[in-house]
Amino acid sequence: MIRSMRRTRRMLQLTGAGSALLMALAACSSSSGSSGTAGKPEEPASARLSGTVTVFAAASLTESFTALGKEFEKQHPGTRVNLDFAGSDTLAANITSGAPADVFAAASPRTMAMVTSKKDTIGTPITFVRNQLEIATVPGNPHGVSSLKDLTRSGLKVVLCDKTVPCGAAAQKALDGSGLKLTPVSYEQDVKGALTKVELKEADAAVVYRTDVKAAGDRVEGVEFAESSKAINDYPIALLKNAQNTRAAKAFITLVRSAEGRKILNRSGFLTP
Repeated sequence: MIRSMRRTRRMLQLTGAGSALLMALAACSSSSGSSGTAGKPEEPASARLSGTVTVFAAASLTESFTALGKEFEKQHPGTRVNLDFAGSDTLAANITSGAPADVFAAASPRTMAMVTSKKDTIGTPITFVRNQLEIATVPGNPHGVSSLKDLTRSGLKVVLCDKTVPCGAAAQKALDGSGLKLTPVSYEQDVKGALTKVELKEADAAVVYRTDVKAAGDRVEGVEFAESSKAINDYPIALLKNAQNTRAAKAFITLVRSAEGRKILNRSGFLTP
C-alpha cells in the first residue's frame, strides 16, 4: 500500500514538471510568433536610416525628384531629403568648389564629367533616365509653330537654354544637325527659366524638355519635332565623395533606380535608358 502511494506521488510530480515545461515552451512559442505575425522581424535601430540627405539635381528633375523625396521620407521615417535644383553646370561647379552634397543627378554626361574629372564622386555614375526636347508655345499656339524650322521665322520671340547647360547644348545640336540658324531673344540659365518666359508670355516659344512641357500643364502647349530624336540627353546619378550621409545617399539612389522610382520618373515623361 505504502509502495503504491509512493508511486502515485512520483507520477504526480512528473506530471507537474511536464506541465510546467509545456507551459514554458508554449510561452516561448507565443513570444516568437508574435513578431512573425507582423511580417518580417523589426529592423534593428542601428540599421535604420536617419538624418538629412542632400541631393543636387538638374532643374528638369524638379517635379519627379520632389515626389521621390517624399516617398523616401515616407519609407524611412526620421530622414529628410534636401533638394537643390539648378542648371547642371551650376550644380557641378558648386560641387567642385566644395558645396556640401551627398548625391548629384545631372542632365547630361558632360556636366557629370565636370565632377568626375575632379574625382568628386564615388564609383561610376549610372544613367537612370533619358530626356527628349520639345517646343513649348503659349497656349493655343497662335503662331502656328509645327516644326523646329518655324522657330527661325522673323518676328517670332524664341527663348533657348544657355549653350553651357544640357538643354541648351541639346537644342544647339538639333539646330546644327538641321542646318538651321536661330537667334533667340534670350538665353536662360536652366530649362525652368526658359519655360517661365513662355508661361509669362514674354516669349512665343522655347525649346525645353518634354518633361517640363508636361509639368506645365495647360500653361503652355507642346510641339514635338523630329530633330529631337537625335539630341536626347542621358541623365547620370552619382554618390559624392564628400557625402555626409553616405548610407541615406546610397538608399536614395537605390530608390531612384528601383521599379517604383522608374514609375515616378516615367509618369513625369522621362524615357527609360
